[in-house]
Amino acid sequence: MPKIEVQEQFFYDLIGRTCSDAQLEEILPVAKAELDGHDLAARVLKIELNDTNRPDLWSAAGIARQLNSYATGEVPLYDFFSTEEETFDHEGRTLIVHESASQVRPYSIGFALTGRKVDENILLNLIQSQEKICNNFGRKRKTIALGVYRSDLITYPVHFEGADPDTAHFVPLHMEEDLTLREICAKHPKGLEYGPIVADKPVFPFLYDDNGEVLSFPPVINSAHIGAVEVGDENLFFEFSGTGLDDLLLSAAIMACDCADMGFTILPVKCMFPYDTPYGREITVPYYFQNPIACELSFVQRMLGQKLSAEEVVASLRKMGVFSLVDSGMVYVTVPEFRNDFLHPVDIMEDVMIGYGLANFAPELPNDSTVGRITVEEAFARKVKDLMVGLGYQEMMYNYLGSKREYIDNMHVDGSRYIQIANPMSENYEYVRPSILPSLLESESVSGHATYPHHIFEVGKVAFLDDEDNSGTTTRNYLGFLSASSEMGFNQLNSLISTLFYFIGAEYTMEELVDPRFIEGRSGRLISKGRPVGIFGEVHPAVLESWGCSMPTIACEVDLDLVRS
Repeated sequence: MPKIEVQEQFFYDLIGRTCSDAQLEEILPVAKAELDGHDLAARVLKIELNDTNRPDLWSAAGIARQLNSYATGEVPLYDFFSTEEETFDHEGRTLIVHESASQVRPYSIGFALTGRKVDENILLNLIQSQEKICNNFGRKRKTIALGVYRSDLITYPVHFEGADPDTAHFVPLHMEEDLTLREICAKHPKGLEYGPIVADKPVFPFLYDDNGEVLSFPPVINSAHIGAVEVGDENLFFEFSGTGLDDLLLSAAIMACDCADMGFTILPVKCMFPYDTPYGREITVPYYFQNPIACELSFVQRMLGQKLSAEEVVASLRKMGVFSLVDSGMVYVTVPEFRNDFLHPVDIMEDVMIGYGLANFAPELPNDSTVGRITVEEAFARKVKDLMVGLGYQEMMYNYLGSKREYIDNMHVDGSRYIQIANPMSENYEYVRPSILPSLLESESVSGHATYPHHIFEVGKVAFLDDEDNSGTTTRNYLGFLSASSEMGFNQLNSLISTLFYFIGAEYTMEELVDPRFIEGRSGRLISKGRPVGIFGEVHPAVLESWGCSMPTIACEVDLDLVRS
């Protein structure tokens, strides 16, 4: 979960009062946060956030905004957001996106601010917010890159284009040498870290002003001149580039609201695109793009188990910083500018619950008398585990989330039917596991020092997209097992499958299978009761090479839910 650090007096100024650690521990859950530590010597509060759907809370200003709304019941108001109906005067501040940008990062937006000098605490918090948005929300700058610049040095319009990486050049931050964009990727520490994001593109993102002065090479590094924000600067320009316009607009809204709460005046910037966007070819940022959401009052009451009145629901939402009204049995919510997490009526109910106060819900004992027992599925899974142990296999346990490299690249598969997480905490947890085989191969890849043969298995869940299910996905109980040694081949695997199916009391047949994970002609599909229930085969050398495995390997995967039913 995201963690932030904030100078205690800076935080107390934002919430308008001083709090003890005990008081903070009591009120922070309202912002889905908890006190992770307090460095008394450095006078720094360490706060951990418990929700990855609320990037607006990943800053001192965001947490303070939520705590203040809860304490006062007042919804924060911001008067600098343009909408489809009303556009604020940009006073000549424009950002032009060129056609060439579509080849690498199609969107760039921005806004400016003034009205307060940047002090050390503000600078530290801006840097921290920048890191959280780019790394957590923007998947380590892959989908969102945020740059902060000295607006006094900028001549508008600002230009965002896809530039030739071997001719475009500037002096990057923390260096004195003028380098091309490609040289920055090879020589600058940030280039080595973030350059691979765009390294395979024909052009690289390039941000410069109308005088040709360079602002940055997004998503890698700012320039050493305009991009070197320091304590004492008063006029700043924020630029957001990436692959999804809604995510960029939300990030800009969060930063704009945070800066307004810190005492800055927000100055709109008109962003101009050479192609159509969901909001037209010209957008004045900050821009309000959220759609209203509604649900039945009875739904909220039923889900919470308490007959809250319309007035109580509206008051509870106000304490969460949300405008709402109840009319004809419906709760209508105006989504705040800095939030985009209202996806379902349950999200409205959750905010009502927090705003009303968990302590105000009286605990109730269940009325039903029930007896705990394991499910039929679990009983069958335990039987399979016992059989695999009896066959000489060692049980393993793995995470249900993994990376594209593990589940797709190393397995040489398409992956179009795999479940990808929209806003992962890390690229290491980007996909829901679609198969147990990658997990088994990962264990094998680090076990080359152990005496062969290797026999490992897992009984666990996998998930994949399913158009026939109401949720669009299906979760299944699978068995996966793997054996590796110089003697392993199709015959040994055939014998293991025969033994397994005999003892679980299921009949099966085999049919030919062409699968990039296995050697063609030495793999197959398992059929039981007229439907496919599994795959098996000798693992393809290309897959073994991707994992760094050196021994011949056989593997099998069985859908236990289908075999049992």
